[in-house]
Amino acid sequence: MAKSSFKLEHPLERRQAEAARIREKYPDRIPVIVEKAEKSDIPDIDKKKYLVPADLTVGQFVYVVRKRIKLSAEKAIFIFVKNILLQLLL
Repeated sequence: MAKSSFKLEHPLERRQAEAARIREKYPDRIPVIVEKAEKSDIPDIDKKKYLVPADLTVGQFVYVVRKRIKLSAEKAIFIFVKNILLQLLL
């Protein structure tokens, strides 16, 4: 998987500092960056940064993203964390 555009645009130190600042301000939330794969045919995502409640399941988060990009149920969506595909049991 290619390096994300967010990682290319923002150096590691800056991303870590911003995440630490956000986690301090919102300890019950997790900062998440959402990007689509380069060759994907799904609609563009208008919002990359999300503050996700710590008790939100991955399935619930996928639902939020699907609604945001108006993705039909027939289209697949895959979630990667550190280049590892998450297995969802929905």
